[in-house]
Amino acid sequence: MDSWLNHVQKHAALSVLCCSVAFRILHRLLQTVPRPSIVTADPWRSWKWKNLSVSLVHSLLTGTWAVACIIQHPVMVHELRSTYTPPSYLLVILSSGYFIQDAGDIIFSGYAKASWEFLLHHVLVIWCFLYAVFTHLYVAGAVVALFVEVNSVFLHARLLLKLAKVAPNSLLYSINKLVNVLTYVVFRLGAQCYLTWYIVYHYSSLDHAFYFLVTMSLMDIMILIYFYRLLCTDFFSKRRPDRSSYKFADD
Repeated sequence: MDSWLNHVQKHAALSVLCCSVAFRILHRLLQTVPRPSIVTADPWRSWKWKNLSVSLVHSLLTGTWAVACIIQHPVMVHELRSTYTPPSYLLVILSSGYFIQDAGDIIFSGYAKASWEFLLHHVLVIWCFLYAVFTHLYVAGAVVALFVEVNSVFLHARLLLKLAKVAPNSLLYSINKLVNVLTYVVFRLGAQCYLTWYIVYHYSSLDHAFYFLVTMSLMDIMILIYFYRLLCTDFFSKRRPDRSSYKFADD
């Protein structure tokens, strides 16, 4: 295992690139999967469906993987700077490749302006994850950060349901929105709060603590705003007129 890990670490950039290519291939393969007619009739909805489908696969894989890594080696939760296992390092490489591919997909598709929130999120994640990949520091921190992908499964499912025009009062949508808000609090807000607290508490002993604290603060603001919008839309909403412009992260 150590020899395999050393080989991957020596070719970290190539490993990340291979993961990006793999997710791009997945994007192509998902084009063959049947989609609702309301989605295929609109080029923007069709692209967004494929993009979210790739994101859903990533979330299912990495969310489960991250939880398994912590169960296997719980000490990583308490030592975010220097402790990690080979599977956890590979997880960060895989996820780095996904975020790079997804950012490229958004930019080259021509929807960057409509999805600037996602691009900002991806830039923040990419620099943190690549730092971990190339320095071998904060790999455990990246694994804990990937706990949010447990919630992303239901967050992406919610957007797919909205794209397919599934009624908000339907049983499927109602169940998903309840599980979504529950996992948002436990896995997304919980992970973000813990990481922010860890950086503040250990600030003097962490490498580049200022940059990570700024990054986490921006992420905290983003997820709190999105949580507020999520609650307003799914639990306290009033019907709003359709907006003329496309927006990637629809409320």
